[in-house]
Amino acid sequence: MELREKVALVTGASRGIGRAIAIALSRRGAQVFLNYTQNEHAATQALEAVRAAGGVGHLKRFDVADPKAVDAAVKAIAEQAGRLDILVNNAGIAIDGLILRTKDEDWRRTLEVNLSGAFYCCRAAARYLLRAKEGGRIINITSVVGEQGNAGQVSYVAAKAGIIGLTKTLARELAPRGVTVNAVSPGFVETDMTAAHVTGEYREQLLSQVPLGRIGTPEDVAEAVAFLAAPGASYITGQVIRINGGLLM
Repeated sequence: MELREKVALVTGASRGIGRAIAIALSRRGAQVFLNYTQNEHAATQALEAVRAAGGVGHLKRFDVADPKAVDAAVKAIAEQAGRLDILVNNAGIAIDGLILRTKDEDWRRTLEVNLSGAFYCCRAAARYLLRAKEGGRIINITSVVGEQGNAGQVSYVAAKAGIIGLTKTLARELAPRGVTVNAVSPGFVETDMTAAHVTGEYREQLLSQVPLGRIGTPEDVAEAVAFLAAPGASYITGQVIRINGGLLM
């Protein structure tokens, strides 16, 4: 129970990787606030899974792309729990398309959720994380495509690459107060988003490039996040931890 008495906020926690992260943190003793935007049914199921694992959880509905909503939600969480120790920026969307077919509104929305949303949450949470005993934690979820690029995902890749720059900059800014900031970079992971965007021959082709020969699970990513959130990772900051089965080395 290495995260006992810690309070965590996980964005995009209703499904997939976010849900697995919320469960992993709660199993280690953290009180977890699960953010979601629209899918209340999935969010409720995620909360039930947290509680079934013996954890303490709460739902918090807000759009990470709305800075005022983010500020209000983070303040409410800190006031309700009395503190905030861990922020996991996982919320994200993917609107695929080659650059010549990418609409302005799709570009803007993808960056608003994936990159601006992470920035808004970091900014709102920083004042509370700086007060955290034994140091606060920020873990941002990027992607292997943010490191190597991917045709047909120009807006998503740009946003995920931006997450890496955000992570490294905040790591330098917040280190003097003991707050660590790291990114986790998943590769090919079995989620609803993957199922929608990676299908057929492309799926088989991609899987053939993974040296470990299997698709990752949300739990693979969640375990890395939980490690970075724990006291044992207190000397790790500004890093991008790759969870990709060897797809990118």
